[in-house]
Amino acid sequence: MDFWIKAAQLFLSLAILVTLHEFGHFIPARLFKTRIEKFYLFFNPFFSVFRRKKVNGVTKTAWFTKDSPKEWKEDPDTTEWGFGWLPLGGYVKIAGMIDESMDTEQLKQPAQEWEFRSKKAWQRLIIMVGGVVVNLVLGFVIYIGVVFTWGQMELKPVNLEHGLSVHPYLEKYHLSSGDKVMTIEGQEVLNLDELNKGIMFRGARNLTVLHPDGTKESIQLPKEIDRTLFQVGALPAFGLRSSAHSVGEVVKDSPAKAAGLKKNDVILAVGNQQVTYFDELSKGLYEAKGKRTELTVLRGIDTLELIAKVKQDGTIGFQTSGKILIDSAAIQTKYYGLGQSIAIGMSYGKNTLSDYISQFKFVFTKKGATSIGGFAAIGNMFPPVWDWESFWLSTALLSIILAFMNILPIPALDGGHVVFLLYEIITGKEAPQKVLEYAQMVGIVLLLTLMVYANGNDLIRWITSL
Repeated sequence: MDFWIKAAQLFLSLAILVTLHEFGHFIPARLFKTRIEKFYLFFNPFFSVFRRKKVNGVTKTAWFTKDSPKEWKEDPDTTEWGFGWLPLGGYVKIAGMIDESMDTEQLKQPAQEWEFRSKKAWQRLIIMVGGVVVNLVLGFVIYIGVVFTWGQMELKPVNLEHGLSVHPYLEKYHLSSGDKVMTIEGQEVLNLDELNKGIMFRGARNLTVLHPDGTKESIQLPKEIDRTLFQVGALPAFGLRSSAHSVGEVVKDSPAKAAGLKKNDVILAVGNQQVTYFDELSKGLYEAKGKRTELTVLRGIDTLELIAKVKQDGTIGFQTSGKILIDSAAIQTKYYGLGQSIAIGMSYGKNTLSDYISQFKFVFTKKGATSIGGFAAIGNMFPPVWDWESFWLSTALLSIILAFMNILPIPALDGGHVVFLLYEIITGKEAPQKVLEYAQMVGIVLLLTLMVYANGNDLIRWITSL
C-alpha cells in the first residue's frame, strides 16, 4: 500500500508540473500567433492513450491509437490534445520547430507566417523560457501557500531538555549528542533543517554551542566539512533526540539478519554501552564499523546476546518500528499572515533553488555519482501516507528542480534552444538547421543515457536491499 500511495502522489505531482510547464510554452506561442499542433501530457511513442481535437467545429476523441486519424489532419489550425503512456514529461509540438519528435519534413517547405521559425528571435526566446518561468514561479507560489496554510515548525534550542542528536563524526570538533546549537553564523537556530542546510549548502561554519554541563563554546568547523560529511555519510549532522525504539523490518541477507536480530527486538546495549537514545545506538554501531560487536537485545521477557558484523557505513541492516521524540514539546507551529507568508515563502523558494544548485558539488564525486536516482528516488520524496502539506512541499521542490534542469544549456532541453536563440540575437545569424538537428539528437541521447543510469542506480539499490 505504501508503494501505491507514493506512486499516486508522484503521478499527480508530475501531471501538475508537466501540464503547467507546457502551458508556459503554449500561452506565449499562441499570443505570438504560432500554431500549436499537439499538446501532450506524458510522451506517446508508438501509441497514445487518449487524443482529442476539434475538427471543423466538431470535437472528436480517440483512445489507444497509434496515429492521429487522417481526417484530423485536414484541420491543421486547431490543437490536438492528448495523454501519453510514458510518464517522463510532456510536450507541445510547435509548428516549424525542431523538437523531441525530430519531425523535419515540415522544415523542408518554405516558412509560413504561423510557424515558430518565422517569428522574431526575441519572441521565440520568450516561448522557450515560458515553461521554466512557470515552474519557477509555481514553486515560489506553493511555498507561500504552504506557509500561509500550515505555518512553520519552529524549534527553541533552549527548550531542548535532552539537547540534539549529533552524528558521531562531529565529536572531533567538540560536538556531541546532548549539545544545543544556539546560533549559526550569529543567527538564532529556529529550524534544524536550516541548521543542516546552512552547513552543507550555504557555507556556514561558526556555531555557538551550549554543552550539557552548562558551558558555552564557539566552534568553527573546517572549510571542507560539507564534502567530508557527505563522503562519510554523516547526514543529517543534527537531529532531534528520540528513544531507541524496537526493531522494525530486518533487511534480508544483512548482518542484522545473520546475527539473529528479529522484528520487535529492543536493543538495550551496543558493546559495553547502554542505549537510551537512538543516537546512542547509532554511535555505538558507527564506532564499531567494519568490526564485530555485541548487541544486548530484549526479546519478550528474555535478554539475549547477539554478535553482528557492522558495515563500513556504521549500519547492520534494520529499520526501527518507530521513534518517539524526547523533546517534542520544544517544537511548535508558528502561523503567519499573508504578507509574512509571502516574504517567508519567497525566501524559502530562493534558498531551495540555491541549495539545489549547491548540491552539484557532490554529484561530481564517486559517492555522488552513485547517489543519483531516478523515478524510485523521486517517489521516495513523498511520504507513505497521503499528507497534503508534504505533497505540496515535495511538488514545490520538484517544480524548482524542473525549472533549473530545463534551463541547463543542454540540447533537447529548453536551455539548449535558448543558447542558439541568444547566439542568433547577438550575431544576427540563425544557427544552421542541420546543426540544430544534430544538437537535438545528441541532447536526446545524453538525456536517455542519464535516465537509464539514474534508474539503474535505483534498481541496484532495490536489489541490494532485498
